[in-house]
Amino acid sequence: MNQERKVIVGMKHRVMVVALFAVITSPVCAAKLSGPPRILDGNTIELEKTKLRLSGIDAPETDQICLDARGRKWACGVAARDELIKHSNGRTWDCHTTGVDEYGRSRGSCFIEGENVNAWMVRSGWALSSGPSNHTYAIYELVASTAYAGLWSGAFIAPWDWRRRNKGTVIIGASSVPIDAQELLLGSALLSDPPSSECLIKGTVDRNGERIYHLPGQLGYEQIDMTKKSGERWLCSEAEAEATGWRKAAR
Repeated sequence: MNQERKVIVGMKHRVMVVALFAVITSPVCAAKLSGPPRILDGNTIELEKTKLRLSGIDAPETDQICLDARGRKWACGVAARDELIKHSNGRTWDCHTTGVDEYGRSRGSCFIEGENVNAWMVRSGWALSSGPSNHTYAIYELVASTAYAGLWSGAFIAPWDWRRRNKGTVIIGASSVPIDAQELLLGSALLSDPPSSECLIKGTVDRNGERIYHLPGQLGYEQIDMTKKSGERWLCSEAEAEATGWRKAAR
């Protein structure tokens, strides 16, 4: 009898463990969020104190530089963020989260008055279809490139390639890529100056691979040379920095 009771208790314990594991490994914090968001970059927002990354798309980082139709450099990452802010125009977003990314941000799709924001970003040329579900928005990418919209108005580097760019990185465009595009977008001095007067936070990567951001006025800020090492970038706000895996320098 005691043996049977032990078996039953053991089975109950196992069921409880399996159930707990299912909760932990299920799409984390699947939820619905609603309200006017704070837009941090072209695919990251903060809503109801939750940082959320728009799934299935990839927009340029705020430090990313592109070339316009005349081959001139412009701050396309800041522009992508600003166009999303303009499109949002203080309206309520309804978001559905389905999991988290490597930085702890929720992932999901968002809607403004029934319009899919993720799709709008790609269709307007301010983001590319990406990730495991990259076919979801591929048709909108074709629409944007055909219309020379947003990034497609000139030449640029895909956002995922921009983050790990080197001299062999491919530069793309809807019509043509200027002959000096490699020098303009991949030169070592490209990020010596911030992409915008509001993006003055310096992000550096230490020898252990930790991403640290430095505010103007902090010790050593002026001595940081943004052209010396790979992985360094300019950031526009502390909220953006923390949402994308950077921590503040101690002093």
